[in-house]
Parts: sequence; structure tokens; C-alpha cells
Amino acid sequence: METLFTHAAVWLFLAVISAVLANHLKVSIALMEICMGVAAAAIITHFWGAESFPNNEEWLKFLASSGAVLLTFLAGAELEPEVMKTKLREVSIVGFVGFLAPFVGCALVAHYGLGWDLRASLLAGIALSTTSMAVVYAVMLETGFNRTEFGKGILGACFVNDLGTVLALGLIFAPFTYKTFVFVGGCLVVFFILPYATSFLTRHYGHRTAAIRTKWIVFVLFALGALALWSGSEAVLPAYIAGMVLAEFTSDDAHFMRRLRTLTVGFLTPFYFLRAGSLVALPALIAAPAVFVVFLAAKTISKIFGLLPVVSAFRTEKNERWYYTLMMSTGLTFGTISALYGFSHGIVTQSQYSFLVATVIASAVIPTLIANAAFMPRHLLPEAETVSVEPAGRRVLPPKEEEDVGEE
Repeated sequence: METLFTHAAVWLFLAVISAVLANHLKVSIALMEICMGVAAAAIITHFWGAESFPNNEEWLKFLASSGAVLLTFLAGAELEPEVMKTKLREVSIVGFVGFLAPFVGCALVAHYGLGWDLRASLLAGIALSTTSMAVVYAVMLETGFNRTEFGKGILGACFVNDLGTVLALGLIFAPFTYKTFVFVGGCLVVFFILPYATSFLTRHYGHRTAAIRTKWIVFVLFALGALALWSGSEAVLPAYIAGMVLAEFTSDDAHFMRRLRTLTVGFLTPFYFLRAGSLVALPALIAAPAVFVVFLAAKTISKIFGLLPVVSAFRTEKNERWYYTLMMSTGLTFGTISALYGFSHGIVTQSQYSFLVATVIASAVIPTLIANAAFMPRHLLPEAETVSVEPAGRRVLPPKEEEDVGEE
């Protein structure tokens, strides 16, 4: 037990350092935690050996997986139902193309250009097809675009894009047996009951110190995750859809969502992102940097050439088209989740995993910088309003609201 607490303290110390650096560098906390995991693993392994930095312990895997599941749920729950209703055609088409173009392009490059086998190539296509909700949501809040129909359209398209990624991950690599039908049937039943059961628990037992809604959500996600893993699928698949099912409910209860986000980002996701970074093999990247460059070019080019003509059908002004397209070209959370899934299930090697994660990290930064520096559609910005945003991408609330945690 002493060893377990010591190791947990080390991981959380790295999380604290990551938060401080992310705040000063003004970058996403998830991005900084991945980079911190890469650096810590490289330094400790170099001086004290690989056994000194255990990153495959079962307790660590469980906490990391829990973080990925809850973060995926939160991503789905951030969906604004009204946006999907009013801009359904736009977000559906842009989101679908945003997934399909890099999925096909990167898979072909991996298979025919780099000689990866078919399963590894498909996994690469999935991992590099994503759009980073964490990065895009942070930018939308910081600029104020989240209050405009332009920004809401981008966010809606991001949801559809990532939904395609999650579905592809589950459908392509899950074995189709009778367990698959049990999993799908069980999920449909749960998704139908979930809004009514959640509303009932909220009306009768919510707003108390027992925090029953948090326990209920975590219970549902863990149960669906267990069913998904039993069927050979991935736990994040039902979590994302469960978040979308409860989006309308959660949009009316920002206080509850803030607390669930605190549990997830404050405790669980640091284990996930730090561990994901620690599995990156720097020697592989140094030995073959051209692979990283090829993947980054493949993702960026396929996203731009696929999306720009489609976005142009909805946005005629130059800066609007390019800003929309570049925001959709980012990637982080689901790209990392997909890559780690492939590595954990033996679909890709550690070297291949390292190339994918490095590409995901770069795609979270480079398109965002270019979009904000060169293609900001300032004519669409709402009236000036002071908004303070944390690197994780949410508004910083008044101290009283942040500290009021006595009741759910």
C-alpha cells in the first residue's frame, strides 16, 4: 500500500506541474499532461531505468480508463441540442466529411506509403480523423464565438466528427458475435431509460450532499463500459453516446456539470494523459522523424482538401471558410484515446503509437495558431466582453461559485 500511495503521489505531482505550466504557457491542460508524461518517462528511464517508472500497473490503468470514459461522456454532454436542430444539415455534412477525409487519407498513407499492415493503417486513420473538442471549445469560449451561430456550427460539426471516430473505433475493431447484439440491445435500452431515470433521481434526491447524480452517472458509465469490454468493444463508445443522450438535461444544470468536470479533470484525466504520454518512445521518433512529418502532412492536407469545398457551401467569406476548416483540423483527446486503444490491444507497436501521438499533439497546436493568427473572422466576433478562460477550455467562474461544493 505504501508503494501504491508513493506512485500515485508521483503521478499527481506531475499533474500539478503540468497545470502550472499550462497556465503560464496558455495551452490545453490535456496537451501539457501528455508532454509532461513524455518528458518524465524519458528522463526517469534514461537515468534510473524503465522499471523505475511503472506505467502498466492495474490500478493506474483503471484510473486512466475511468478518466477517458468520463471525459468522453462530458464531451458528448457539451452538445447543444438547439444547435443540432437549427444547423443539422451543416454540422452533419461538415462533421461527416471531417471524419471521412482524414480517415481514408491517413489510412492509405500508412498502408501504401509507410508499409503498415491493414489493421494498423485503419487504426492510424481513426486516430488522425479526430477533431479536438478541448482545443476548439477553449478557442470558442476565449473569442466569444460560442455565442454566435458561426461558433455553434463549428462546435456541432466537431461533435459529429468525433462521433464518427468513436463509432469507427468500435465497429471496425470489435468482433461481431452474439455479444455484439447483446451490447447494442443493452445500450439501446439504457439510452431510452437514462433521461427519465436521471430526471426522477434529480427531482427526488438531487441537490443534496449525497451527490446521487454523480454516483448515478458514474454507475451507468461503468456498467456500459463493462458491457462494451465484455462484447469486445471499447468503453468510450457508449460513454460518448450517453453524454449526447443527456445533453439536454445537463445543459440545464451547469452547477452539476461543473462538479463532474472537476472530478474528471481534477483527478482522473491526469492519470490518463500522463500515462498516454509516458508510453511514447522518443528514440523511435528521433530515429524516424520523417514518419511523423508524413502523418502530420497527411492529416492536415486531407482535412483541408476534404473540408474546404464543403465548408465553402455554407460559408462564402474567405476568413470564415479557412478558420472553420483549420479549427476542424485540430486533434487531441479522441486521437490519443484511439491510439492508446490500438497499442493496448496489440494493433499498433509502441513505435507506431509514438508516431500517432506525436502527430496528434502537433495537430492540436499548429492549425490553431495559424487560424487565430491569419484567418480570424473578426467581423463575426460578438461585442467585447471580458471572459477569463482556463487552459482546459472553460470559463473561470466567480470564487463563490467555484468554492461552493457543500451540496450537489
